[in-house]
Amino acid sequence: MTILDKIVARKKVEVAEAKIRVSLAELEGYPLFKRTCYSLQESAATAGRTGIIAEYKRASPSKGLINGTSTVQDVVKGYQDAGAIAISVLTDSDFFQGSLADLSAAREVLSIPLLRKEFIVDSYQIAEAKAYGADIILLIAACLSDEELTALAHYAKSLGLNILLEVHDEAELNRSLHLPVDAIGVNNRNLKDFVVTLDHSYSLVNKIPATVLKVSESGISDPKTIRELKEAGFQAFLIGENFMKTSDPAFAIQSFVKEI
Repeated sequence: MTILDKIVARKKVEVAEAKIRVSLAELEGYPLFKRTCYSLQESAATAGRTGIIAEYKRASPSKGLINGTSTVQDVVKGYQDAGAIAISVLTDSDFFQGSLADLSAAREVLSIPLLRKEFIVDSYQIAEAKAYGADIILLIAACLSDEELTALAHYAKSLGLNILLEVHDEAELNRSLHLPVDAIGVNNRNLKDFVVTLDHSYSLVNKIPATVLKVSESGISDPKTIRELKEAGFQAFLIGENFMKTSDPAFAIQSFVKEI
């Protein structure tokens, strides 16, 4: 069983338990559920923005604890001030030490799009994302069937959410080209063995439709890499660990942006 398999299996148990604690009808009554989402594509096109989707991530299955001291609000506000186009917040508890409380805390201090970074396997999680203030949800092709991808994408759109679709290879991309998504992200980290290589991004960039935002995810630690990925055709770059592994992630992104 791969790490992804373990995460998905655990996620299905989590969702079943969450549905018992809070009903869908209750989520729909949360104040944030009715708010209009910020547009990821509009944010990316705003002058002065860096193209960076900056991530708040305490831990990961491959690295363990990354940063257990920097607070959500301090970090994400620093990311926003440095010109990020969006903020990604991990909400998985078992493998990434995140929570929905982190998402709502981030929402309180942000005026740019907020992504719920999660392994979504059920439409209930999409309703949770909306209820806790997310503007964007992540759909990972590697852990969803064609039918699941279609149903989840259409449900997210019905709530006014942006969708970042994550793929790892051409087969996953081809399965997903019909979906109503706002951005397609190429994960340079293989979720089955966690090996990272930017070759995934370079091999897929020209196969992603021009109508969506092209995002390169993971393994980006050098401003020079951003410049090279931009030249290849990417417009956005999801970066988390590179900033979070420092004692001051907000300062780290400021220093990084100056060198792009």
